[in-house]
Amino acid sequence: MKSQWTARALVFLLSVAAMRAAFPQSVSEQDTQQLAKLEQAWNQAHQNGDAEALDKLWADDLEVDVPRMPPMKKEVALNFARSGRMKFSHYATSDLNTRFYGDTAVVTGRMQRTRTMGDKEVSDDWRFTKVYIRRAGQWRVVSFHASESAAP
Repeated sequence: MKSQWTARALVFLLSVAAMRAAFPQSVSEQDTQQLAKLEQAWNQAHQNGDAEALDKLWADDLEVDVPRMPPMKKEVALNFARSGRMKFSHYATSDLNTRFYGDTAVVTGRMQRTRTMGDKEVSDDWRFTKVYIRRAGQWRVVSFHASESAAP
């Protein structure tokens, strides 16, 4: 009988541990504020054409997937940013939702930006997902995916 209770207690504890891993963990106010600042830094770096700031925000294994462009790894995305071929006159995010899963954070939201390439101006209205990971105490973006927003 005692071994049945021990087995049941073990199953219960493992179930609780599995559920905690599957759902967002409690978050410190510091983490929430830090991610909000990183989101602002992301927008400013793009608007200012600051590839060095982007380099600091992006993990070495970053992947970027955005409409009308092939998937890019960090070095390709940095080279594109350094080229100056694309300039932003507007770069803003809204409807942000941040969830934490241990040392991983997922930020979703809406991105509206206006960019110029050559003599052509284009406005984008995207929904995006960014995945941050914390390594050595620093949050870095490992994945950025955007898609066209649905028409209103």
